[in-house]
Amino acid sequence: MTPDQIAELARFAEQRGALEAERRRIDKAYCLAVLDHISAKIRAACPEAVYVTYAYYGSRTLDLHGVLGAQTSPVGTCPELWSNLEGEGGAEHPLDAIADAIESDVQTALAPYSSPAWASVHRNSASEGNSWLLELPPADRAARVAELVREHHPDATAVVVDARSAGGRIIEILAGEADDGTAVRTPPGWLADCDTVLTRLLSQMFALPALADRHLMPLPRDYVHPYGISPSSQIRLMPLPPTA
Repeated sequence: MTPDQIAELARFAEQRGALEAERRRIDKAYCLAVLDHISAKIRAACPEAVYVTYAYYGSRTLDLHGVLGAQTSPVGTCPELWSNLEGEGGAEHPLDAIADAIESDVQTALAPYSSPAWASVHRNSASEGNSWLLELPPADRAARVAELVREHHPDATAVVVDARSAGGRIIEILAGEADDGTAVRTPPGWLADCDTVLTRLLSQMFALPALADRHLMPLPRDYVHPYGISPSSQIRLMPLPPTA
């Protein structure tokens, strides 16, 4: 190959890589947008809904089982709010009208292996068969993040989030100002379960352009990473909205 051909090949490879990365970003945003859309429809018909339960197959298809509510105790099970299984439907329910849409949209949201929606899926421990739970996203992710953070840091005003860590992990809490006027920076210090939930929500916010633009801001130029890592555009500041 001539030098010009080698250069052209390298240019095409770079363009191909950029297009593939953009396609993956769009896929993730689309999956979450579909999930948000059907979650809103489910909650409109059944406000107590927390989980969609379904059977999942190797063909990447699913059969919708129903909708469950929140677990009422650590040893209890999630109450069944609606069943889509034949012979178990009982009286008519508003969700009957959108059963096909729920099944189709959940399948779409989980179609790519890289879909962020998979972080909200776990096995239904109350069932011995092929049964999975998809936790519906909160109607307001930013508000939910603020609630969880302030359960541990009541005075928190903002968090620093690193998208390079599991898609969006909080690395610092900002809570007011020190005597010298600088922000008080505190490590998160919460348990793994809380970190998992927050990271899931924040990674979804990074993946949804509208939420990222609204809530995730560039850091000041003089920001120093707590672990000494070099600055990156993937590290963002999220001011926390007010909570009740």
